[in-house]
Amino acid sequence: MKLNSLDPRVSRADLPAEDQYQPQDGLNQWQTYEVFHQKSRGTQHIHVGSLHAPSPELALILAKEQYARRMKCVNLWVVRTTDVFASSYDDADMFEPATDKSYREAFGYKNKEIIRKYKAELEHK
Repeated sequence: MKLNSLDPRVSRADLPAEDQYQPQDGLNQWQTYEVFHQKSRGTQHIHVGSLHAPSPELALILAKEQYARRMKCVNLWVVRTTDVFASSYDDADMFEPATDKSYREAFGYKNKEIIRKYKAELEHK
């Protein structure tokens, strides 16, 4: 039984009736990829959008056609959307700054006395 519609384009498509519809296997479905674009060498990659593709190789080709045709581009990254891993908003404490950062400041190092002794030894020679 075929799907009948008032729209002749739908009727010509030979679509099966709703009760005969068979969903495709998961491997037949295209995956979503996130696209990152680099404008010039040495700059960071910027997320420019998403696309659907059956494989990473074809995703790269489609990304080139979609996102690098009109803009200057030297490099593209495509990443499966399912492979993107993000932190949770509940883990906000991971971004709190460390309390002891004396290693970043010069006062954290006790080299002044050692340098003074070394200079004194050089003067006495």
